[in-house]
Amino acid sequence: MKKTILETAITTIELEAASVAGLSAFIDDTFEKTIRILAACKGRIVISGIGKSAIVAQKIVATLNSTGTPSLFMHAADAIHGDLGMVQQDDVVMLISKSGESPEIKVLVPLIKNFGNTLIGMVGNMQSFLAQSSDHVLNTTVSQEACPNNLAPTSSTTAQMVMGDVLAVCLMELHGFSGHDFAKYHPGGNLGKRLYLRVADLYLNNEQPKVPLNATLKQVIVEITEKRLGVTAVVDENNNILGIITDGDLRRMLEKTNELGAITAADILTANPKSIEPGMLAVEALDIMRDHDISQLVVAENGNYLGILHIHDLVREGII
Repeated sequence: MKKTILETAITTIELEAASVAGLSAFIDDTFEKTIRILAACKGRIVISGIGKSAIVAQKIVATLNSTGTPSLFMHAADAIHGDLGMVQQDDVVMLISKSGESPEIKVLVPLIKNFGNTLIGMVGNMQSFLAQSSDHVLNTTVSQEACPNNLAPTSSTTAQMVMGDVLAVCLMELHGFSGHDFAKYHPGGNLGKRLYLRVADLYLNNEQPKVPLNATLKQVIVEITEKRLGVTAVVDENNNILGIITDGDLRRMLEKTNELGAITAADILTANPKSIEPGMLAVEALDIMRDHDISQLVVAENGNYLGILHIHDLVREGII
């Protein structure tokens, strides 16, 4: 009986999930030794494959490069027509193949062995030519492709992709690769901004609303209106932060009293406002705003008022 679209989709997901889960059985002492060899590599990790495995190899190379492990992609077919020249003495070479018997792989393996480079095979057939010829093997055997004919690379390429991620994460841990390191390799786009953009890069573009403690209600309203940030700081004669007054503070004050003539900033301010130092990451400012359900932060250093960071600044830069 022919499966429905939903049944086919669910079966595919279940088969590929089972293939990924099955990789856990191959994580052993041999795997750890392979990881340590990759971590100790003084050159690059050159990764090659043919067909769908070549596409997986490109993704793994991209992941390794972005996480601090220098890597190169070498297509197996091109390698035997000149691209082997990219392999240097200190490089480790990894060949990816489900069957381990592809003609291009069989030609490439002895050439790499003759170069004297360490050869790692990521292979789904432990009795194959590649598995038997490699110095170290990463086992990505799957019991069944998700393809209904058990032919098209589906579960097998998923397993290869996950094993590549496993390599990258293990190498990150061994190298102590941090968020700051990640930022160096991802300076562009919103991801990069979340990792390197600091409060000082944002608040300096804003006005610096502030009033003294004895400012009249009119002075407070004018300052908030003119500076267009929905808030003003209240400072002492040394520019130290005493508190803030927001649009919301003004509305709440008006709900409580009709006697406005004698009101000063001291009567309205919120003391000990949430603040942040200019050297902190913009994403940390976002966390504070979210945690306290506020839209502005005082920027201060050692109690000295420097300015205001507004949530709109974070939106504009794509931090949110």
